[in-house]
Amino acid sequence: MPPCFCYFNPQCPSISRFISDQPLLSLLETSCRTIRDLRKIHAQMIKTGLVRDTVAISRVLSFCATGPEQDLGYALSLFYRIERKNEFIWNTVIRGFCGSCDPHVAVMLFVEMLERGEVEPGRLTYPSVFRAYSQLGAATDGGQLHGRIVKLGLEFDPFIRNSVIHMYANCGSVTDAKKLFDEDEDNDVVAWNAVIMGLAKTGDVEKSWRLFCKLPEKNEVSWNTMVSSFVRNGRWNEALDLFIEMQVQGMKPSEFTLVSTLNACAKLGALEQGEWIHDYIGKMGLPLNVFLVTALIDMYSRCGKIEMARFVFDTAPCLSLSCWNSMVFGLATNGLEDEAFKLFLELQSSCFEPDDVSFIAVLTACSHSGRVNEARHYFKMMKEGYGIDPTIQHYGCMVDVLSKVGLLEEAMELISNMDVRPDAAIWGSLLSACIRYQNTELAELIAQNLVSSGQDDKSTHILLSNCYAASGCFEKAVEERKKMKIKQVVKQIGCSAIEVNGEIHEFVAGGK
Repeated sequence: MPPCFCYFNPQCPSISRFISDQPLLSLLETSCRTIRDLRKIHAQMIKTGLVRDTVAISRVLSFCATGPEQDLGYALSLFYRIERKNEFIWNTVIRGFCGSCDPHVAVMLFVEMLERGEVEPGRLTYPSVFRAYSQLGAATDGGQLHGRIVKLGLEFDPFIRNSVIHMYANCGSVTDAKKLFDEDEDNDVVAWNAVIMGLAKTGDVEKSWRLFCKLPEKNEVSWNTMVSSFVRNGRWNEALDLFIEMQVQGMKPSEFTLVSTLNACAKLGALEQGEWIHDYIGKMGLPLNVFLVTALIDMYSRCGKIEMARFVFDTAPCLSLSCWNSMVFGLATNGLEDEAFKLFLELQSSCFEPDDVSFIAVLTACSHSGRVNEARHYFKMMKEGYGIDPTIQHYGCMVDVLSKVGLLEEAMELISNMDVRPDAAIWGSLLSACIRYQNTELAELIAQNLVSSGQDDKSTHILLSNCYAASGCFEKAVEERKKMKIKQVVKQIGCSAIEVNGEIHEFVAGGK
């Protein structure tokens, strides 16, 4: 077999001719769809000796390392059996691992490549390694590699430079990303998007928005990034407004943006907007994966249309544990506690095992219905049956249900024996119950705990004053209000939102 010397570029004409002249390689390019198919072709290549050709084996490696039917274990085993590894082969296996759940393997392979010294890393090697560092959140190690890039004179290569900016931005080192970004006046849209994303991830959504507005040529990634940035930072209205503008500009939302926008609809109770997105998913023929299913269930549940949430759940082509959890929680918060208990029982019989979120959902059903015995049962099951340690949210549900039925002493005992430090929400729940049951003694003890732990806020004084008033201790209630005045404690203004003709309108108490 004649040797081929152009394997550094797998798309060059001579390689294309070589592949077309080899029936097995032609089969690999045109008919191979699964790893099972690949194994059959690989076996035939071993029999014919074609496996010893660098170009031929690189095609097999490329399929299992970066193809749609990725099998990185097979790829790594194959990689170490290749005697003459060229740059393309090293790049292929590194690229395969950099975006996987084991990005550290990509770094290890890069280090091995340097140690062997048989092949020098090229300009297509470094972006994959920077992506691995980005996945790992290893800005310091990525910075060391950046130094190597500068020494090699590759810092102005746009492909490498963008990957460095993205690494810094994704790792939270926005200052370094912005510094590198500002050094070049001709940044492409990839660099702009990376910095916009990085600023939003650190919570500086205002700078992120200003940079987005300055971006001369926005692409779909730019719009998707900014919409998701608003959602990530709790700017629900801005997210929906920008999503609408995105449609006007003819930009296609990504799956991640659709999920983010559905979350914004859920937070705002924007049912019409959520329904429009649901219809859009259907019209565009987008597959309903588990992320979209979960987001739709959550949106319909939070907007009070629980029957549609159940319809999405029952007709979904595939379900994940998050779908089950969202549906149980939706039933629990919409007054359908019995159905929530029934669905949780079905979850236990399914192929999924309940996790900590599942128990928060079912304990929420107990809390909303005031079912103490069931709450005790599930709390015990979580620890003893599934080995899940209670978090502050689980304890919060237990304290809430105990407080609602007047078991204040038991709730206090539970708080005292918690494995985690009680937060202001747990104390507030018990303090609110003290008002209902006129237990001023316990209310004073809770207030002391909040003050001593530095968790007292305006609600502590308001609730304690209300407790005194409810118990007829008006002088103490007035005294507590005086303390609030001295400390300049002002009650937070209530806020609500409604949707009219697809537009969100917010109102505050006392507003005009």
